[in-house]
Amino acid sequence: MSKNKTNFLVQGGILAMAGILVRVIGLIYRIPLNNILGNEGIGYYSNAFSVYSIFLLISSTSLPIAVSKLVSAKVAKKEYINAKRTFVGAMIFALIVGGICASIVFFGADGFAKLWKYPSMAMAIRVLAPTIFIVALLGVLRGYFQGMGTMIPTAISQIFEQLVNAGVSIAAAAFLFKVGAKSGESAAYSAAGGTLGTLVGALFALLFMLFVYMVYKPVMKKQIRRDRVSREQDYGTLSKVLICTIVPVLLSTTIYNISGLIDSGIFGNVMSNIFHLDEAFYSSLYGVYSGKYQLLTTAPIAVASALSSAIIPSLIRSLASGNKGELINKIESSIRLSMIIAIPCGVGLSALAEPICVLLFPDKNMINVCVTLMRFAVVTVVAYSLSTITNSVLQGIDKMSKPVINSSISLALHIVLVLVLLIVFKMDILAVVIADFTFAILVCILNAFCIKKYLGYRQEIVKTFILPAVSSIIMAVFAMLAYKGLYMLLRINWICVLVAIAVAVVIYAVLLLALKVLDETELYMLPKGRKIVSLLKKIHLL
Repeated sequence: MSKNKTNFLVQGGILAMAGILVRVIGLIYRIPLNNILGNEGIGYYSNAFSVYSIFLLISSTSLPIAVSKLVSAKVAKKEYINAKRTFVGAMIFALIVGGICASIVFFGADGFAKLWKYPSMAMAIRVLAPTIFIVALLGVLRGYFQGMGTMIPTAISQIFEQLVNAGVSIAAAAFLFKVGAKSGESAAYSAAGGTLGTLVGALFALLFMLFVYMVYKPVMKKQIRRDRVSREQDYGTLSKVLICTIVPVLLSTTIYNISGLIDSGIFGNVMSNIFHLDEAFYSSLYGVYSGKYQLLTTAPIAVASALSSAIIPSLIRSLASGNKGELINKIESSIRLSMIIAIPCGVGLSALAEPICVLLFPDKNMINVCVTLMRFAVVTVVAYSLSTITNSVLQGIDKMSKPVINSSISLALHIVLVLVLLIVFKMDILAVVIADFTFAILVCILNAFCIKKYLGYRQEIVKTFILPAVSSIIMAVFAMLAYKGLYMLLRINWICVLVAIAVAVVIYAVLLLALKVLDETELYMLPKGRKIVSLLKKIHLL
């Protein structure tokens, strides 16, 4: 097993573990936050994030990927001077574009709120606006360190950001809920308080990354002094390269993620203008989808996102060295690891939908809606995890336009489907869920065709999909039996859920090893791989 491949999986694993921890923190703090906001407040909070997200996509979401791609290409050739100049050019770009986007969102908050048919979310949008500028700078710093081959600063900053976000969001939402109650606008005020945590968390993460950069500066200067390879590129040339790299990534990530923004706009307008429903009611429905269903399903998808961040610079280095065998191995490993995690998470969320929803969301209002949506979790989690990874594979092998084209085709079909399901079949929020995972499935199919076309690559099926799926189904059966059996005795939901999850984890791990989905060599590639192998041998599972 090559050191390069091992390091790639370790770095990806570090970021994946950080992503999981961030999602766990997010899940924990969103429970009290959701209880403070209520379904109506969650609707305003989530839709404000939809507007914020589109400008975040334009200004900064593509920056970590683009910067890591360019920096890793320079570092692979030992062009440290040009790597530094790429970073500086990207930072200037972030200052300009981030500042413009933040200003548009801040001053246009009322207009966006009226356009989306959620007038009460304007305050939350305005609070989020400065975050766009901060995250743009943060994205460049994270992308630079990822391009240098280390995910640790990004991982730590994400955890730090989420911890601050959690504390401030809950405190500010609770305080502003009381303030808003005096004027009968507690939902709108508390939603704005919830968004304040995002702003403060991003600011603290930026300060941390700036500190890391200052600590790393002497190492960077030493690398630059030893650089005998670079033909120093001027900032004009670097800016053109940066923009040519950012634009395809920007289009791809924007089209890929814009479906949520479009869904919220379509849903609000259809519910208001065609069915003439009350804003508080349809905002509550969308709040269940975005604040509960998406909250739970995005946690396992974070693993795929983390692996995607790690795979792009790693694939660029393999591509630059002309090592196709290593390139193929990295793609196969990243997709397999993603599916080994995504499939059981999705199956588990669907199987234990009712007890999990009851445990995490004590507010019984619309609990049946939440449970119904969670039955579709397995499809959403698997489809989005796979489409996220395959998008990054295409970007990593320098086929930047393909994710844009594939996402555009899928988005067009998605919009038609959500309109038909809403207007013709009157499926309300269920229409959004079905159209959402259909979009991701279409992206997966189109991406698979492209990867096969350009690399002659076909994903191994049995160990990647079939065995994890079989293991997950068996796991779910044991988990449900454990839950129902214990619940008949104790009638304490939270204990029964935790025991069922613990049973699920053990059963799935044993099945993976028994069916040889993971072998000893692959376990060594994971973070703390030696300790994992040692422990498994001690308990005779390996």
